[in-house]
Amino acid sequence: MNYEWLALAAAFLWAVSSLISITPSRYLGAFAYSRWRMACVTVMLSSMAWLNGGWLSMQWDYATVMVLSGVVGIFIGDTALFACFNRIGPRRGGLLFACHAVFSALLGIWLFGEILQGWKLVGSMAVFAGVAIAIFFGQRQGDNRQQHWEGNHGSLALAVMLGLTAALCQSLGAIIAKPVMQTAVDPVAASAVRMASAFAAHALLRLSGTQLAKPLQPINFRIFAQVALNGLLAMAIGMTLILYALRDGDVGMVALLSSTSPIIILPLLWLHTRQRPPTAAWVGAIMAVVGTMVILAN
Repeated sequence: MNYEWLALAAAFLWAVSSLISITPSRYLGAFAYSRWRMACVTVMLSSMAWLNGGWLSMQWDYATVMVLSGVVGIFIGDTALFACFNRIGPRRGGLLFACHAVFSALLGIWLFGEILQGWKLVGSMAVFAGVAIAIFFGQRQGDNRQQHWEGNHGSLALAVMLGLTAALCQSLGAIIAKPVMQTAVDPVAASAVRMASAFAAHALLRLSGTQLAKPLQPINFRIFAQVALNGLLAMAIGMTLILYALRDGDVGMVALLSSTSPIIILPLLWLHTRQRPPTAAWVGAIMAVVGTMVILAN
């Protein structure tokens, strides 16, 4: 499978998992939710790497790089993202997180000499413009059920700051990981190291007694099941697909394609809330799909 399709598959899984995350994240709080999620995914990925022999490909030099990538991209980035989702919902939070495509493209050009040109440049611009249009105009006012998912729950300015922080950390995490992913290292083992380092950082924060790290409410089986399912879709499968994509593709292109998650969220929200997004949201979605087709065709 081409790296473009791997990035798009990850985008779909992230869209689904972002909807699953709202209830447990608001129930536990962003820090406790991220900690439980990372614990689950660390076990999943470590087991997968053991079964497929991926640990044999992991060297000490690779591991230290992936630890740094995990702390920046997952410990800081993911926690900031869910704190953002808790305040403004997965769709508008997704717009802010989609800015990681811009950060990644700029960092890729600066650090690796990557180039976006020709039809791929046109397609990339259409993808990002479509994402922006769909998020900015894809909201109806006055529906109580939609307001549960879309309304403001806390400071909007803080939510924007958290979303942009998550986007920047995601792009930095990918940039840090890319040199290792171009070697013969197993992507599943690499993902396991990233996740374990993020979980270790969360565990240390919890042991320190920091108030932010404490759960808002005690976890139960239903919440734990939602956390585990989210982790399986978004990280155990989705992030591993991204690492496979980074092995063959430019950081900027992988980031642009994976940033289509907010577009995919639109029909999923429609199915869940029974409230059709406005026409402008679908115009943006069409632009993003056309842009993606242009990228894949070239």
